[in-house]
Amino acid sequence: MSVYLVKGRGWKVDFILRKKRYTNGYFKTKAEAKRAEAARREEILNPENAQINQTIPTDMDFLALVNRRLDHVKAYNSARHYEEYVYVASRWVNRWGHLNCSQIDQSMIEEFVLERSKVSAFTANKEIRYLKATFNFGLKKKLVSHNPVNGLDFLPVEKKQKYVPPPQDIEKLIAVAKPDVQDYLWVVRDTMGRISENNNLTWDDVDLEARTITLYTRKKKGGHRTPRVIPMTERLYEILSRRHRDRDDSKPWVFWHRYWSHKKGGWVEGPYKSRHNLLRKLCKRAGVRPFGFHALRHAGASLLDQQRIPLGTIQKILGHENRTTTEIYLHSLDGSEREAMAAFERASRVGVPGSHPNPHPNRSGRPDLKIVGG
Repeated sequence: MSVYLVKGRGWKVDFILRKKRYTNGYFKTKAEAKRAEAARREEILNPENAQINQTIPTDMDFLALVNRRLDHVKAYNSARHYEEYVYVASRWVNRWGHLNCSQIDQSMIEEFVLERSKVSAFTANKEIRYLKATFNFGLKKKLVSHNPVNGLDFLPVEKKQKYVPPPQDIEKLIAVAKPDVQDYLWVVRDTMGRISENNNLTWDDVDLEARTITLYTRKKKGGHRTPRVIPMTERLYEILSRRHRDRDDSKPWVFWHRYWSHKKGGWVEGPYKSRHNLLRKLCKRAGVRPFGFHALRHAGASLLDQQRIPLGTIQKILGHENRTTTEIYLHSLDGSEREAMAAFERASRVGVPGSHPNPHPNRSGRPDLKIVGG
């Protein structure tokens, strides 16, 4: 049966043609489903007929679209990005998983986004970005015919200066950690790498002879796993040399742990996946203002900027695709800004007693002239 009723959803098209399966749905009536099936068969048998291709609406289950997008993200992006996508997508599926993509309109998206804005504007905007990317993926793959998120504006957010911990606070925090954790934090600190990059660091990525570390990221355009080489500091060389000497040859990772896996139902050995709670506990123990792993990248970039390291070099070390991304990481004031404010102060003090060599300068900046005679 090529057309059948799914209770609570509608009529679905499901047929096999030329040893390939095609599905489409859901439709309100059986007649609509029959017409869609006939149009789809004609499109497959006569793809050169552009007029038919233009009149056939492209559609699919929203749940199917989300799963296709998740498969794509898992294959082309980082594990962390995939985890974030699964987290937000679960909410969409609970809300619209029973619908066809064509049944989701902008008003439904807007209502959902406004609900999420009660958490924060940042949270709502994240939903907009991810939903827009999901429907755009469907458009690109010709799975859907429209993107209901297009035209939906981002909510205004209150941007704040990100806190960058000073070097002394970072050292205080590392000092109260256990020795193995200290090694881990110093590597994160001195490579200025993303936490996922350091978690997946293997001994094949460490060249003690050349004193370099190779970090890999999928945050490049196209999702390609891209390497970048970071020179070791003396501290990194000492730490990694010691760990290499004392390593377990059966473990390829520089940092690994043994943990219980509910999915596998047993103990598993592998690299760190998440250490979200680690810094929060250490900050409290060290008595410093709380900060996260990403703040270590910002702190390192700011220190390099203060030392007048060229922006392009900082960009390479951080592994940024775009120069503007690197600029966001730089929280120090450069010399030109300080010189500008000093000049402003000098100019603003004109006319203040004792601040100008001419107590009563005229508009030209010269002393007033006394006119003698008629």
